[in-house]
Amino acid sequence: MAIARQHLTLAEFLTLPETKPALEYHSDGGVSQKVAPRPKHSRLRGILVTRFAVFAESRRLAMALPELRTTFAGASHVPDIAVFAWDRLPLDESGELADECRTPPDVAIEIVSPGESAPALARRCQWYVAHGVRLAVLIDPRPRAKPVRIFRPGAAPITLDLSGEIDFGAVVPDLRIGVADLFNALRPPSGAAR
Repeated sequence: MAIARQHLTLAEFLTLPETKPALEYHSDGGVSQKVAPRPKHSRLRGILVTRFAVFAESRRLAMALPELRTTFAGASHVPDIAVFAWDRLPLDESGELADECRTPPDVAIEIVSPGESAPALARRCQWYVAHGVRLAVLIDPRPRAKPVRIFRPGAAPITLDLSGEIDFGAVVPDLRIGVADLFNALRPPSGAAR
């Protein structure tokens, strides 16, 4: 959803109160509102954040932060998941997580929800890697969609089908998540209540 505001600067945007779903400021000066997450989106986000917590955070390799406002390169976006390598965590003077994040994450993950434009999110992933993000991942749980697209700086996007693996090794050595495993998490175990 576009917000009709003429000549809004990034500084003015950052003074606006936070909303649910979040507003985002684009490098061209446009403002839009994220689409509210739906069940598949929420489940995929939860699975990924948990995988990062168990595998990477426990080893002090990286931390995954869901719905974190990241402001850099003249824009302010809220990726579904922002992952920071341990030595790049946004910290304040006391060593705690900072209240604001003014640096690009190492990994930005976007998940398509109903009513969201997959091509627009793909363009955002391309913007991320053009402005300092090392790996952007677009996940689309809709039937007949390209389930996962990987974006890296200076490289053409790669599309993964259900037989593929998302390789986070550039940021978290040895972390790979099978696309089929990820999407199988959308099915409750057999015998679950309806």
